[in-house]
Amino acid sequence: MRIHSIEFDGRLLERGFWLYVWRISCKGKVVLYVGRTGDSSSRYAASPFSRLGQHLDLRPSAKANTLLRNIRKAGFDPISCTFKLLSIGPLYPEQKNLKKHRQCRDIVAPLESALAEHLRRAGYTVLGTHPKPRPVDQHLFSEVLSLLDKEL
Repeated sequence: MRIHSIEFDGRLLERGFWLYVWRISCKGKVVLYVGRTGDSSSRYAASPFSRLGQHLDLRPSAKANTLLRNIRKAGFDPISCTFKLLSIGPLYPEQKNLKKHRQCRDIVAPLESALAEHLRRAGYTVLGTHPKPRPVDQHLFSEVLSLLDKEL
Protein backbone atom coordinates (compact mmCIF):
# COMPACT_ATOMS: atom_id res chain seq x y z
CA MET A 1 0.00 0.00 0.00
CA ARG A 2 1.26 3.48 -0.95
CA ILE A 3 -0.09 6.98 -1.25
CA HIS A 4 -0.55 8.38 -4.76
CA SER A 5 -1.51 11.87 -5.86
CA ILE A 6 -2.97 13.72 -8.79
CA GLU A 7 -2.78 17.49 -9.02
CA PHE A 8 -4.45 19.43 -11.82
CA ASP A 9 -5.65 22.85 -12.88
CA GLY A 10 -9.43 23.19 -12.59
CA ARG A 11 -9.58 24.62 -16.10
CA LEU A 12 -9.15 21.03 -17.35
CA LEU A 13 -12.81 20.56 -16.40
CA GLU A 14 -13.94 22.99 -19.12
CA ARG A 15 -15.83 21.38 -21.96
CA GLY A 16 -14.79 22.33 -25.48
CA PHE A 17 -12.40 21.50 -28.29
CA TRP A 18 -9.01 20.53 -26.90
CA LEU A 19 -5.91 18.81 -28.24
CA TYR A 20 -3.97 16.63 -25.86
CA VAL A 21 -0.77 14.61 -25.74
CA TRP A 22 -0.26 11.78 -23.27
CA ARG A 23 3.35 11.03 -22.33
CA ILE A 24 3.54 7.44 -21.12
CA SER A 25 6.68 6.02 -19.51
CA CYS A 26 6.94 2.27 -19.10
CA LYS A 27 9.73 -0.31 -19.09
CA GLY A 28 12.31 2.43 -19.67
CA LYS A 29 10.53 3.61 -22.82
CA VAL A 30 8.56 6.77 -23.51
CA VAL A 31 5.66 6.82 -25.96
CA LEU A 32 3.12 9.48 -26.82
CA TYR A 33 -0.56 9.41 -27.65
CA VAL A 34 -2.28 12.33 -29.41
CA GLY A 35 -5.99 12.98 -29.20
CA ARG A 36 -8.70 15.62 -29.16
CA THR A 37 -12.08 16.37 -27.71
CA GLY A 38 -15.03 17.26 -29.90
CA ASP A 39 -15.58 14.16 -32.00
CA SER A 40 -18.02 13.43 -34.80
CA SER A 41 -20.73 11.51 -32.97
CA SER A 42 -22.61 14.45 -31.42
CA ARG A 43 -22.49 18.20 -30.83
CA TYR A 44 -20.88 17.70 -27.41
CA ALA A 45 -17.22 18.32 -26.68
CA ALA A 46 -15.82 16.81 -23.48
CA SER A 47 -13.17 18.14 -21.16
CA PRO A 48 -9.67 16.64 -21.05
CA PHE A 49 -10.39 15.56 -17.48
CA SER A 50 -13.40 13.57 -18.66
CA ARG A 51 -11.35 11.92 -21.42
CA LEU A 52 -8.66 11.00 -18.86
CA GLY A 53 -11.00 8.60 -17.10
CA GLN A 54 -12.48 7.24 -20.31
CA HIS A 55 -9.09 6.62 -21.92
CA LEU A 56 -7.83 4.55 -18.99
CA ASP A 57 -11.03 2.69 -18.11
CA LEU A 58 -9.92 -0.86 -17.24
CA ARG A 59 -13.40 -2.42 -17.37
CA PRO A 60 -13.81 -5.08 -20.08
CA SER A 61 -17.04 -3.37 -21.17
CA ALA A 62 -15.36 0.05 -21.69
CA LYS A 63 -15.80 1.54 -25.15
CA ALA A 64 -13.86 4.83 -25.14
CA ASN A 65 -10.53 3.52 -23.78
CA THR A 66 -8.49 3.84 -26.95
CA LEU A 67 -5.36 4.86 -25.08
CA LEU A 68 -5.53 1.81 -22.82
CA ARG A 69 -5.94 -0.52 -25.80
CA ASN A 70 -2.93 1.08 -27.52
CA ILE A 71 -0.80 0.78 -24.38
CA ARG A 72 -1.58 -2.91 -24.13
CA LYS A 73 -0.99 -3.39 -27.86
CA ALA A 74 2.48 -1.87 -27.34
CA GLY A 75 3.13 -4.59 -24.75
CA PHE A 76 2.90 -2.38 -21.65
CA ASP A 77 1.00 -3.08 -18.44
CA PRO A 78 -0.86 0.18 -17.74
CA ILE A 79 -0.63 -0.37 -13.99
CA SER A 80 3.19 -0.17 -14.20
CA CYS A 81 3.27 2.97 -16.38
CA THR A 82 3.49 6.62 -15.43
CA PHE A 83 1.32 9.13 -17.25
CA LYS A 84 1.52 12.81 -18.02
CA LEU A 85 -1.38 14.53 -19.80
CA LEU A 86 -0.63 17.74 -21.69
CA SER A 87 -3.83 19.52 -22.71
CA ILE A 88 -3.99 22.50 -25.08
CA GLY A 89 -7.14 24.53 -25.11
CA PRO A 90 -9.84 24.98 -25.22
CA LEU A 91 -9.27 25.96 -28.81
CA TYR A 92 -13.04 26.54 -29.09
CA PRO A 93 -15.86 26.32 -26.56
CA GLU A 94 -18.49 23.61 -26.76
CA GLN A 95 -20.97 24.66 -29.44
CA LYS A 96 -24.75 25.08 -29.14
CA ASN A 97 -25.67 23.27 -32.35
CA LEU A 98 -24.34 20.51 -34.58
CA LYS A 99 -23.52 22.82 -37.52
CA LYS A 100 -21.19 25.00 -35.42
CA HIS A 101 -19.79 21.89 -33.70
CA ARG A 102 -18.82 20.45 -37.09
CA GLN A 103 -17.15 23.71 -38.12
CA CYS A 104 -14.91 23.60 -35.05
CA ARG A 105 -14.36 19.85 -35.36
CA ASP A 106 -13.22 20.33 -38.97
CA ILE A 107 -10.52 22.73 -37.79
CA VAL A 108 -9.36 20.73 -34.76
CA ALA A 109 -9.35 17.23 -36.32
CA PRO A 110 -6.64 18.07 -38.88
CA LEU A 111 -4.60 19.66 -36.08
CA GLU A 112 -4.67 16.34 -34.20
CA SER A 113 -3.37 14.43 -37.23
CA ALA A 114 -0.74 17.06 -38.03
CA LEU A 115 0.45 17.06 -34.42
CA ALA A 116 0.82 13.29 -34.35
CA GLU A 117 2.76 13.40 -37.63
CA HIS A 118 4.96 16.25 -36.39
CA LEU A 119 5.85 14.30 -33.24
CA ARG A 120 6.65 11.16 -35.24
CA ARG A 121 8.96 13.16 -37.52
CA ALA A 122 10.62 14.59 -34.38
CA GLY A 123 11.54 11.04 -33.36
CA TYR A 124 8.80 10.21 -30.87
CA THR A 125 6.91 6.93 -30.88
CA VAL A 126 3.26 7.93 -31.20
CA LEU A 127 0.70 5.25 -30.41
CA GLY A 128 -2.47 4.84 -32.43
CA THR A 129 -3.43 5.80 -35.92
CA HIS A 130 -4.32 9.20 -37.27
CA PRO A 131 -5.75 9.95 -40.70
CA LYS A 132 -3.50 11.66 -43.19
CA PRO A 133 -3.46 15.35 -42.26
CA ARG A 134 -5.81 17.58 -44.21
CA PRO A 135 -5.07 21.29 -44.64
CA VAL A 136 -4.28 22.78 -41.25
CA ASP A 137 -4.78 26.25 -39.80
CA GLN A 138 -1.06 27.06 -39.73
CA HIS A 139 -1.38 29.94 -37.29
CA LEU A 140 -3.23 27.77 -34.77
CA PHE A 141 -0.83 24.86 -35.38
CA SER A 142 2.24 27.01 -34.71
CA GLU A 143 0.63 28.22 -31.44
CA VAL A 144 0.03 24.60 -30.39
CA LEU A 145 3.61 23.63 -31.23
CA SER A 146 5.11 26.57 -29.34
CA LEU A 147 3.16 25.56 -26.21
CA LEU A 148 4.13 21.89 -26.51
CA ASP A 149 7.79 22.52 -27.22
CA LYS A 150 8.09 23.82 -23.66
CA GLU A 151 6.57 20.63 -22.19
CA LEU A 152 7.91 17.73 -24.25
